[in-house]
Amino acid sequence: MDSPEIAKLLPRAYQEEIFTRAQETNIIAALDTGSGKTFIGALLIKSITALDTSNGKKVLFLVPKVPLVEQQTHFLAGQTPLRVKGYYGGMGVDQWDKNRWRREFQQADVLVMTAQIFYNIIAHAFWRMDKVSLIVFDECHHAQKNHPYNAIMTEHYRNCPPETRPKIFGMTASPIWNLKKPQESLQLLESSLCAKVIAVREHAEELNKHSPRPTEIIRIYPSTPLEHPAYISPSLWHYLEASGLLYHVFDKNLDKMRGRYFVTLNALGPYAADCFIHSYLTHKLTELLRQDHATYLTQINKSFPGYSLANVRGNNADAFFNNTVSKGVLESLQGALTHFNLHMSADTVFLDEWFSPKFHAVVDILRNRRSSVFQGILFVEQRQVAMTLAKLLARAPELKDWLRCAELMGHGGQTEGGNSFKGMGLKGQDEVVKSFREGKLNFLVATSVAEEGLDFPACELVIRFDALQHMVGYVQSRGRARHRNSTFIVMIEENNESEIARYTKYREEEPELRRIYQGTDGEDGDDTEADLDDPNDISERVSYTVPSTGAMLTYSSSISLLNHLCATIRRDKYTPVHRPKYYGDFESIVDLPSALPLPKEHLRYIGPAKRTKKEAKRAVSFEAVKALHSLGVFDDHLSPVKATKGDDVEDADGRRVPDVSDVPEYLETDVRDPWTVGPDWWLHVVYLNGRRSAGLVACNQLPQVDLQADGVRVVLSNAIPIQFDPYERLAQTELMQKFTKVGLWWCVTGRPVELPLTCCLAPLDAATDQPDWELMERAVLYPQGLYDWTGITDEHCDSLVIMNIKKHGRPLLLHRIRRDLTPQSKLNPEDCTDGVTTYAELFVQQYSSTSKPLLPLRGGPLLEVYPLPRRPSGLYTPNSLRYLYGPEVSAPDSPSALIVPQELCKWVYLSDSLTGAFRILCRLCRRITDVYRVHSAKNELGITSAEDDFLIEAFTIPSAHAGFNNQRLETLGDAVLKLCVTVHLYNRYPHKHEGQLNSLKINSVSNRALLAHAREIGLEHYITSESGKLREWRYVHNGKVSAHAEPPSVQRKIPRRSLQDCMEAALGASFLTGGIDSSLKMGTSLSLCFGGPIRWSLRYELPKPSRPGKLFRALQEALGYTFRNGELLVEAVTHPSFQSDGGACYQRLEFLGDALIDLVIAKYLFQKYPKATSGQITWARSRAVCAPALAVVAVQRLSVHKYMLANNVDLSRAIADEVPALSAVPYEVAVKEGWRFDPPKAISDLLESILGAVLVDSGYDYEVSSNVVEHVMSGLMGVLTPHLPRDPVSELMVWTARAGCRKIAFRKSQSNPAAKKNDSMSVLAHDQEIVGPITAVNLSLAKGLASAEALVILADQESDRSLSRICDCCKTRAQPVTPPLDEVMDEEALDDETEAGFALQAAIQRNQVDEELRLQNAAAAQEAMDIDEEEEVEAMVQDTSCVDDDIAMDIN
Repeated sequence: MDSPEIAKLLPRAYQEEIFTRAQETNIIAALDTGSGKTFIGALLIKSITALDTSNGKKVLFLVPKVPLVEQQTHFLAGQTPLRVKGYYGGMGVDQWDKNRWRREFQQADVLVMTAQIFYNIIAHAFWRMDKVSLIVFDECHHAQKNHPYNAIMTEHYRNCPPETRPKIFGMTASPIWNLKKPQESLQLLESSLCAKVIAVREHAEELNKHSPRPTEIIRIYPSTPLEHPAYISPSLWHYLEASGLLYHVFDKNLDKMRGRYFVTLNALGPYAADCFIHSYLTHKLTELLRQDHATYLTQINKSFPGYSLANVRGNNADAFFNNTVSKGVLESLQGALTHFNLHMSADTVFLDEWFSPKFHAVVDILRNRRSSVFQGILFVEQRQVAMTLAKLLARAPELKDWLRCAELMGHGGQTEGGNSFKGMGLKGQDEVVKSFREGKLNFLVATSVAEEGLDFPACELVIRFDALQHMVGYVQSRGRARHRNSTFIVMIEENNESEIARYTKYREEEPELRRIYQGTDGEDGDDTEADLDDPNDISERVSYTVPSTGAMLTYSSSISLLNHLCATIRRDKYTPVHRPKYYGDFESIVDLPSALPLPKEHLRYIGPAKRTKKEAKRAVSFEAVKALHSLGVFDDHLSPVKATKGDDVEDADGRRVPDVSDVPEYLETDVRDPWTVGPDWWLHVVYLNGRRSAGLVACNQLPQVDLQADGVRVVLSNAIPIQFDPYERLAQTELMQKFTKVGLWWCVTGRPVELPLTCCLAPLDAATDQPDWELMERAVLYPQGLYDWTGITDEHCDSLVIMNIKKHGRPLLLHRIRRDLTPQSKLNPEDCTDGVTTYAELFVQQYSSTSKPLLPLRGGPLLEVYPLPRRPSGLYTPNSLRYLYGPEVSAPDSPSALIVPQELCKWVYLSDSLTGAFRILCRLCRRITDVYRVHSAKNELGITSAEDDFLIEAFTIPSAHAGFNNQRLETLGDAVLKLCVTVHLYNRYPHKHEGQLNSLKINSVSNRALLAHAREIGLEHYITSESGKLREWRYVHNGKVSAHAEPPSVQRKIPRRSLQDCMEAALGASFLTGGIDSSLKMGTSLSLCFGGPIRWSLRYELPKPSRPGKLFRALQEALGYTFRNGELLVEAVTHPSFQSDGGACYQRLEFLGDALIDLVIAKYLFQKYPKATSGQITWARSRAVCAPALAVVAVQRLSVHKYMLANNVDLSRAIADEVPALSAVPYEVAVKEGWRFDPPKAISDLLESILGAVLVDSGYDYEVSSNVVEHVMSGLMGVLTPHLPRDPVSELMVWTARAGCRKIAFRKSQSNPAAKKNDSMSVLAHDQEIVGPITAVNLSLAKGLASAEALVILADQESDRSLSRICDCCKTRAQPVTPPLDEVMDEEALDDETEAGFALQAAIQRNQVDEELRLQNAAAAQEAMDIDEEEEVEAMVQDTSCVDDDIAMDIN
């Protein structure tokens, strides 16, 4: 692989020779560097995957170092048609669960990864060895002692039945490590990998042709002199040493730093050693001064030029620096460094005498190698030598105009790009290797990281700067010199005979060692165990297998498992990384971080005595993990954190949460409904204001209801069987249908109803509670009404319904027969207009049209009537919402009386009581439907802990347009859900830390869990989705009603999201009914993780009394609460950085307090602003519980900073800096402009933990705890309103999401690189910088300011950076961003510094805003629907009036 561009290769004869042997048995291919071992592996992979026996199995390509992952992945993907994916620790794989790995394995054929990752996968039982077809071990000579290669083979491969084991293929250029016992060394490697070492035999000549050996030269150089009289005096080191600064700066680490300095001095000379120490101290000084000495930074940046600051990147240089030095020492150090700045400058012309003879020897070697195609590598042992030498070679006068040089080092714990004294990040390594491959660099100064594996061009020069330590280093580094005329130079100091002898031995014995493995017979290796460490320790090792999953704990995996557990503990930037601490030698002790919520006795473990220190450490880790598994800290997969995605998600109670991705967006389902058709008919008496008015007839027994409508109290009685005439049952049933349709036409719809009715309204016999069959018969004979007024007397007044045929469709109530008036009667003077003086003239004016003038009226009395408005709407107000509109206790104002001619009127057999019943029938039926569904849910699901009206609201979704919906209750219930689950988790898992609890909470409250539980109990059968407006009469048998269904149901289409909303809304309903106790019962009935229905005070024990310390007296006074248990207060104020003796930190209580505050704020907003939408409540709540707002409360009300127990100077300084500002921030500013502030999160965390402690101390008494929260947060709560403005970042995201742009992102940067602190923000759109960098005192403010300015520019149509000009997202037809409904989104997916993360966040926020607007406009939309319906009825009325005009003409 001599080129970064992978081309399809053809096998050479020697490669085919090895490949053929590999197909037959497990082998280790011993071939020189650059001979194409990986290509042989690719051939073997293709052959293995071509077999049907490999179906369902995967190929694992294991590498020892991270840089090799990408390289080998790229190569294998180019040489095979297989799906090849690479994995390394920096991808966060340690946090992946079984489901994530299962998905990765399903999506790949070949998986390239570091060996430790595969070891962890197998140890956790995330994949099985028998599901692997081939394992390729790159640089397999590492398979010894405790390397993961060896652990994989000894602990898992050998425990797999032989017939199911995967094939093994090892690759190395150095199969023999031990020169003293080469045969044993070879056998050990073969035994470890269960494979045989082979070399090329038949085609050795071809191999030598393609893998030429370099010319090897020893370069002798003079010894470095002890004194350097030509160098400046004193040197920087001696200056610092004489002033005592070295001791103050390095303290106990002085000896280690002195060692580094003198190694550099001896290797490179005094100037190079001073360059190293100057660079190191400048970097550390800048880091320490940046927080408290902001004004110094600019000076330092100007004062310290050159390579030192510009090239020292990354995190802390190392742990040698004493971070507690005084300000005076720092100032003295700064002065010393400034004094030497000019001397260290890149412009300094240095003298030959300032450098060592060894340095001059390297320069001399390179001077003679000048060429346009030159490439070479120099190997050193220590990183500071590599960094310093690379910089100084590039400045050497003889080399600087052609040598393009850089250092290449290992990671040293670094995970990000750039160089540092600790090591080099992946990004930095990749950039250097890529530049070297492309020729941008032609010389590397490298540590051992470049010896093996990495794909470099064939170099014409390789220099071993430091002494060779072993045969592998000799072979691997020499292998880099594989150019046809290359040279391998070993530098040895004069008179160092031992070094010369060692090199000579390596050179002479290497051919002999090659003959050892070239001469083997090729039989399979002996399957014996490798001799690791002390044989007696190995024989005493045990393992532990979890019976339920098969996950295996071994000595080799135990240390990494403890580290993984500690890594999951949440921490802020002020808290050091949590790690286990080991003590002792051959009997080890491990102390776990106190941030783990474990009793003191479970924070320390003592292991058994072992014969080596490493084995003792593994043994105590094994015992610790095993004990922690029994405590529930590790789950049965030996993982500390539950999965939040995929197939194996479990809730807080250990129940699997089913995958709901296959649930359709809309569910076709049967919904409980009382209006089904059946064999029996039941009559229910309808009372209007206590007056018996009519009978509601249905095929099911309806629930008793009580309803307020138009000032009328409507009551429905119990069901009574109808007494049909046995011979007339069918005719009487049809009669009720016809009569009801007449009433509906006159009083409700204004249009005919064609389909059979599922309920009827019948007049009642005066003597019995049975239908009045005779009245109905008369009514249906004349469904359009009668014009014959014979027999109509004053007794019919105020009880007879009539209709003016000239105003058809508008029923009227006869009030008086005005026999004193005729059409010729004079109008009252005040009614005379436009020359009209008589009623006849008035009627002509009102009723005539151009096409059909009113004929002269013949006479007769006039009628005084009142309009009877139609009531086609089913809208009503449940009692739970009376607070919105006020009680309906009186009838609305009566309409004015009208005078109409009797001659133009017809009447119908409907009394006013019947008319009244018909007019409220829509609302009555709707109310009955709602109550019936709620009662069905209560009876069938056992959800009895909420009032009917609250549950009606909870089960009514927005699409019902009922005048109310469940969204407000859903918002309240969401907070109830989180608190109840949080309390359950807190008590069920006392030994899990906050990070573990949060994963369980996510699984238990996610939309996925809610939807799954809703489907499990069948909640969809009780949801109301039908519109409250009846454009057509709904209560008919239209095919969607299930005839004779049991239980009675109707087919409906329900949005799937409504199920999870109804779950939370039901919790809100129960909470309003009976507080937390009712919510616990409701949640249990809904199958949620609440721990059961028993109230908390009975379920959980009160903390043991312990008097709070004096420190907390003022705090308790500020809270208005006295603690029973003082230890809870101590825990509540203990920051994770404070390593107390077995005491817990505040994180678990903060987890509890966060949920408590959330519910208190939600309830407050719900009740104070009854007309606020769910979106408004959610946004206002988010502003109240954000970290800046809570920090203001924490400082102003409780002065929490005075009580915090912390052991971090940076945190203490940061809090001290923020407290004055937080003390002066008005609550209104904190709520509306919280984005301007960025206080340490520890301040708000402390407030949450203290309030969480109140909840625990009170015996989980919510009322007591919520009163304390309201008392503490009263000022902040008082400024909350439903109309709080959105922050600039949200405004930008919503606007761009609506514009459809998906190529916007933020980019943070440093205004002063020396400060190592991001304080500037830019906004990019389509790779153009729209705004920035904008610098502010904190990154949050910079982000807000940049967003506000970017929105102005992007929205400006005249700007050349207008979004309309630069965005082509719509043209490219990219898929719109749709947030997942039921999946938990991780932080990486929501990273707004990526275009995808920004677009996803923007889509989420746009959906929230759009939903809020939709709810706000619901009332206006409903009103528009009413108007449309009235216009539709009016049009139909006009059509019908044409018929009646003809009738009127006949009458006339």
